[in-house]
Amino acid sequence: MVNWLKHNIRVIVSWVIVMACMQVASAQQVNMSSPNGKVMVSLHKGQTSGNKSWYLAVSYNDHGNIADAIPRIDLGLVRSDQDFAEELQLLKPGKPALITEQYNAIHGKRSARSNAANEMTLYFANKNRHKLNVIIRAYNDGFAFRYEFPEKQGSFQVKKELTAYTIPMNTHRWMEKWNPANEGYYAAMSGNKVRKQEWGYPALFMTSDSACWFLLHEADLDRNYCGSKLSNVIDSSKYALAFPDPGDGRGQGASSPSITLPWKSPWRLGIIGSLQDIVASTLVDDLSAPSVVKNTDWIRPGLVSWNYWSNNHGTQDYKTVCAFADLAAGMNWPYTLLDWEWDVMRNGGNVEDAAKYILSKGVKPLIWYNSGGEHTWVPSTPKDRMLTHENRVAEFTKLKRSGFAGIKVDFFESEKQDMIKYYLDILEDAAQFNLMVYFHGCIVPRGWARTYPNLMTYEAVRGAEWYNNGPDFTTAAPEHNSILPFTRNVVGSMDYTPVTFTNSQFPHITSYGHELALGVLFESALQHLADRPEGYNSLPDAARNFLRQLPAAWDDTKLLGGFPGKEVIIARRKGIAWFIGGINAASREKKKTIKFDFLPNGVQYKLTLIADGSHDKELTTSYQVVNSAASVDVNLLRRGGFVAYLHPL
Repeated sequence: MVNWLKHNIRVIVSWVIVMACMQVASAQQVNMSSPNGKVMVSLHKGQTSGNKSWYLAVSYNDHGNIADAIPRIDLGLVRSDQDFAEELQLLKPGKPALITEQYNAIHGKRSARSNAANEMTLYFANKNRHKLNVIIRAYNDGFAFRYEFPEKQGSFQVKKELTAYTIPMNTHRWMEKWNPANEGYYAAMSGNKVRKQEWGYPALFMTSDSACWFLLHEADLDRNYCGSKLSNVIDSSKYALAFPDPGDGRGQGASSPSITLPWKSPWRLGIIGSLQDIVASTLVDDLSAPSVVKNTDWIRPGLVSWNYWSNNHGTQDYKTVCAFADLAAGMNWPYTLLDWEWDVMRNGGNVEDAAKYILSKGVKPLIWYNSGGEHTWVPSTPKDRMLTHENRVAEFTKLKRSGFAGIKVDFFESEKQDMIKYYLDILEDAAQFNLMVYFHGCIVPRGWARTYPNLMTYEAVRGAEWYNNGPDFTTAAPEHNSILPFTRNVVGSMDYTPVTFTNSQFPHITSYGHELALGVLFESALQHLADRPEGYNSLPDAARNFLRQLPAAWDDTKLLGGFPGKEVIIARRKGIAWFIGGINAASREKKKTIKFDFLPNGVQYKLTLIADGSHDKELTTSYQVVNSAASVDVNLLRRGGFVAYLHPL
């Protein structure tokens, strides 16, 4: 009864907030706030000559201090038949609605999710009396809006989307230059240092007075649209949405999406608040369609041994494959991946022999494919087995017969509408065969892991593989690693292929403590640990045991401290245990104090702390009992790090 009463009081209070904060003034301005009143979204009409279109503004209220986070978000679409921007008339704002949804996620940063927001539909008509709706939501940790053509028939092309975010030049920003594989570095900019070019998602911003942070992205992208990016080529302060370049995917497919009415666009969103709000948010998934996979018992996150990083041609060699299967078995990791060249395996066995060996060790095999087709230059085989439904069914039938648990599909190189369809077709067919999916050389997450929970992870990051590609990653990695938890990894699983202690083609300058921490800092439902067997077998017992029990899916996530490009400390919970990872990006030593006030009161925990030793390749281990009132000082080497494991006594 008490819980029922509390719930209904919250509902009533939220409705009061909506009604109090939603008003239509004579200037046709509409205001709406989030349930907690912190995030405010308002609709305005441009009044100056040549600037008569509608726009949104977003502000953030932190204990009475109001920050104008995004002063203007231009609205509108240009369809192949007519314009839906200039001379739009606001017919009426709809009645506010309270969105309340609870759901569970199989993997990701949090298992129990809450999709709660205030929503309103704004009803517009253009000069030809054709309808365009804009649906806006205000969340406690962000805002979102999408377009809707409610009419029941008609097929058109969207020639241009006019959505554009005006960001004051003195706002600090961390953005990645657009590239089809989403494998660049994030550049920190503000003021006259802001560059004019095309940018990928997600993009992180901090207001000049540090009052709030926000992260721009999109969600619930489906077959009815293409992926978009941000462009400030024309105006440094205005980031306009742009469609894929015509040349992406070797020129295959149309850049502009085709739609059939009725139609809704993907959500355009911003996660907003403190850095802790950014890191903890599940807004991208919350906005996306619920799971279409009914039985999910077979979807099991886990760690994966992976031979490519340490031996680019490792899967050619049957004995190498067996060694990495033995590594997974010895470390209690559930999976090992057969990467490219498995179709030319030799030196004692072929792929069928390898699958049998792997399964005999209590490990399940995953297997790589080239996405194939004319959209990629990469000739690596097998190339065409994913291209059609018939090819996929034939291949998936063989895989299930041989005991494979999932697939890795590579080299998409485009976010045009035809490629979005291809991604989703693979996911749907794989689900029919109980196969997990990992996309590589691919799109940044758009919320698909909620709709298709067999989508375990994506690459879409400049990860440890780049130690093989050139010398620049050696010096760039420490700072890059400290930016990713605030940017790319916020919006979905990220397979960086972390936790490497030996060197590949180019060396590390990160410490062993730094590398160990990446297994906690970077969330990926299939976490491919990339080092060779001797890299793990030579670790101290405490570090090996830590990696044996490291989860790949979490029940809760908390940012304990950090700043992009400098340092980051994150705590993640699995069941009753907590795992903490922290890294230092700086070229000087630091001492950090870790407070355990996130622990439940009255419970004692055994703390295992594995931190930097006297040099980069040394780890020290200490143990003590802590509770929610305790704190511990940790010394981090330059480019160093630490991990901690907390289990209740």
